[in-house]
Amino acid sequence: MPPIPTAELHLHIEGTLEPDLAFALAERNGVELPYATQEELRAAYSFSDLQDFLNLYYALMTVLRTEDDFADLTNAYLARARAQGVRHAEIFFDPQAHTARGVEIDTVIRGIARALDAAPRTYGITTRLIMCFLRDESAESALETFEAARPHLDRIAAVGLDSAEVGNPPSKFREVYALAREAGLKCVAHAGEEGPPAYVWEALDILGVDRVDHGVRCLEDETLVARLVADRTPLTVCPLSNVRLRVVDRLADHPLPAMLDAGLLVTVNSDDPAYFGGYVGDNYTAVRDALGLDETTLRTLARNSFEAAFLDEETRAAYLKEVDGWTR
Repeated sequence: MPPIPTAELHLHIEGTLEPDLAFALAERNGVELPYATQEELRAAYSFSDLQDFLNLYYALMTVLRTEDDFADLTNAYLARARAQGVRHAEIFFDPQAHTARGVEIDTVIRGIARALDAAPRTYGITTRLIMCFLRDESAESALETFEAARPHLDRIAAVGLDSAEVGNPPSKFREVYALAREAGLKCVAHAGEEGPPAYVWEALDILGVDRVDHGVRCLEDETLVARLVADRTPLTVCPLSNVRLRVVDRLADHPLPAMLDAGLLVTVNSDDPAYFGGYVGDNYTAVRDALGLDETTLRTLARNSFEAAFLDEETRAAYLKEVDGWTR
């Protein structure tokens, strides 16, 4: 069965670091990992919550040092993504996690961009790059990061907000988002994963986001759901991630069907696939099996992904035509 053509809109490039590449880069750069084998590292991919995951996520980033490292990481994702049906990818990166280690933001962007520039030709995938701010860092740090990225804004399509959600409301970053909008960038933000529906309201009304990343807790607020439906605000839902990070106990309990029934513009994505047990095609297969989704629903989810993507209308129409022609 060919994978359904889809756009991936919620993907952290650092979260695609598979154990084999982590060990290869560690050897290349003389970094000693606190794990003896790939199997031992893989066994550590068991998390009690978001913070537990983030601790390992940031620790493993120490292997990423050079332009080549970031290009290799991005190429490895794109190869896997193509095999899983991805036709368009909008990729998050976390510059503060690298600059804090002494890696220049120019190095990070140039390495990722090298792979993205070749992606249409090499993988048949169009791409956009989204620069995320770490919400557990200060608002001042986000502003400094934005200014450091100004020479590269022609390569950046949007800004985003990620990392530890609870206690770090979107409103903390109103100033940097205002600068991003002034610069003509799109805006997205993680909200309503572990944080409350109030964070989704802030993302919409204070940050002015075009999409909400995660957003599963919106169902707790009927007025919020009505707002999201009326405005056709996309939600980039990550089912396997939600299970791994204990947002839901079992995939069979996932609110995806309820979100679709409510009329929300929901998309399916992989988040940090190396850590959460599957890339985007794996997420489609998992929700199909666990939630009993039929071909029509899968096609709706895929169409939603292209509708929610930052694409020109001609390209969007071509991708939607691919979805309409897909059969299981």
